[in-house]
Amino acid sequence: MAAKVEEAYSERTEKVNASGEIVEIEIHYLVFDAADEDAALAAARTKAKAKTVTGMSFESVEVEERVNSTTWRVKAEYASTGSSGGDEGGDEEDAFSTSFDTGGGTMHLSQSLGTSAKAPNDAPDFGGAIGVDGEGNVAGVDVTMPVFNFEETHTLSGTVVTNDWKKKVAAITGTINKAAFRGFAAGEVLFLGAAGSKRSKKASANWEITFRFAVSANQAQLKIGDLTIANKRGWDYIWVSYKTAVAANGKSLVKKPAAAYVEKVYPDGDFGTLGI
Repeated sequence: MAAKVEEAYSERTEKVNASGEIVEIEIHYLVFDAADEDAALAAARTKAKAKTVTGMSFESVEVEERVNSTTWRVKAEYASTGSSGGDEGGDEEDAFSTSFDTGGGTMHLSQSLGTSAKAPNDAPDFGGAIGVDGEGNVAGVDVTMPVFNFEETHTLSGTVVTNDWKKKVAAITGTINKAAFRGFAAGEVLFLGAAGSKRSKKASANWEITFRFAVSANQAQLKIGDLTIANKRGWDYIWVSYKTAVAANGKSLVKKPAAAYVEKVYPDGDFGTLGI
């Protein structure tokens, strides 16, 4: 059954500027028999675009409320075709700013880069395993790792920052770059998410969006005790399994790396989706 759209006449609102000119009109619709939000928006958009509002151009539709399983309240916005001015303009601007820090991140390591000293001199060699207790458990330690954090703030038009765009940006949060990005190789950049704001109710008004990223360098020929990892992408995770071996002094048993594993813990993302 096709969705049915009816205007809620009592809820129409108008915005007037200092000169007494109407610069924005909001018209509310009730959408019946719509299976989901996308269907409600599509039906309301068709109705809203077909409606003639003198001196106004159709801007957008937005779901305000789900009344019941198949009924939705949708708001359509119309803007004056002659309106202008400042931060409420609909044109996308080139405003851009960026910042960075090298505060680093933390990682739990069970294996050191190398044992620099031990006492007594004939103490068992654990092959770089950290915090081995009397039962052979490897405790490890949390350390600060080199991580480069940066942010970019862009001014984007409301015609770009749609609900669909927001969903796509949310979907790639927590992913790593599958292609080179901002001079960093694939696998090095983790997208931490975006936050945005605007100072106008006008749908096409500009948004100020801040995108946050973290960078961890790819590594090659990484040594884990006597083992060598050929390649590790920046945000992959390494874990080590240990075996019991006789210490070099022949007096005790020790834990030494038996195998090392590189695990992919973040999915790849297409950063082109961000549109920046």
